[in-house]
Amino acid sequence: MIISRTPYRISLFGGGTDFPAWYLRHGGSVVSSSIDKYCYLTCRYLPPFLEHKYRVVWSKIEQTNTIDEIQHPAVRAVLKHIDINRGLEIHAVGDLPARSGMGTSSAFTVGLLNACYGLAGRMISKNDLAMESIHLEQNVLKEAVGSQDQVSAAYGGLNRIDFHTNGEITVTPVTISGERIRELNSHLMLFYTGIARTSAEVQSKFVQNLGAKKRQLRIMKDLVDESISILNSKADITEFGELLQEAWDVKRGFSSLVSNPDVDDIHSEAMAAGAIGGKITGAGGGGFLLLFVPPEKQQKVKEALNRFLHVPFKFDFGGSQIIFADRDADYTLEEKAREMKSLTPFREMNYGKV
Repeated sequence: MIISRTPYRISLFGGGTDFPAWYLRHGGSVVSSSIDKYCYLTCRYLPPFLEHKYRVVWSKIEQTNTIDEIQHPAVRAVLKHIDINRGLEIHAVGDLPARSGMGTSSAFTVGLLNACYGLAGRMISKNDLAMESIHLEQNVLKEAVGSQDQVSAAYGGLNRIDFHTNGEITVTPVTISGERIRELNSHLMLFYTGIARTSAEVQSKFVQNLGAKKRQLRIMKDLVDESISILNSKADITEFGELLQEAWDVKRGFSSLVSNPDVDDIHSEAMAAGAIGGKITGAGGGGFLLLFVPPEKQQKVKEALNRFLHVPFKFDFGGSQIIFADRDADYTLEEKAREMKSLTPFREMNYGKV
């Protein structure tokens, strides 16, 4: 049995420049950080006497005999990619809801790849983990996603991620003091708006007309350098919050789906209560609202947004990890199953369905 733990992320600056349709021509950069909210994937080999070969537990419970019958697209893609022929059981649980702008779908893909490779006894580098996840989501599943979420999930940490025109991706940790990181973390608040959105809807419309967004995307890329300069200097940290607000104002021009009247009202309430800047995480449209708020104003912001769930968080620096590995248990279970199958007629076994 293998258990992987993969962090979700908050995208701070440069979002939009991580789409291959843009960066393969112009290059791109983002500042992104993983946080201590995770996707957990448990994988184990199934014994051979069960009626099904695959069992996948997510928001549904699937029991099938072929990979093609599995409804979850990422599970199908990963199992075909790694070519695991033995029966498999996969359980997925997450700390945050899906489709909420926190990179949940990419964290799932990264975490499942990591767990399946671990179950097969193979080690994979963080770079390969990110690149293979990008390949599966963009080229195999044909999803309208960028390339930063997979990198953040695989590597973890507060990073500058550069996307080069030759397709290469460079990850550079933002090297600032622990005190400065804590200061930044203490000024960030996360609220779940409860507004459902599907990033594919927002992002597909965005990708369709990238040529008309050159000015906004170049501004977004420039904000990456400016944000890192603020963190590396002795400037008042509130300048970072003002920059976050500037980025949101630019991002709203990407598409009419990025924001809506409900989101605008929530954002305005937070600003009136003392927030300096804020943005909807991910593609926009709903999900989580990330705010930059001085600590002394945070109680007032909580009161103003008390109908929404406040989600405290800290930065994560570990990336996708295998947090439990017991391959002997799987081997022993299969050996016992074979032994029992040889001694007892199958119809007399009282195992039932899991």
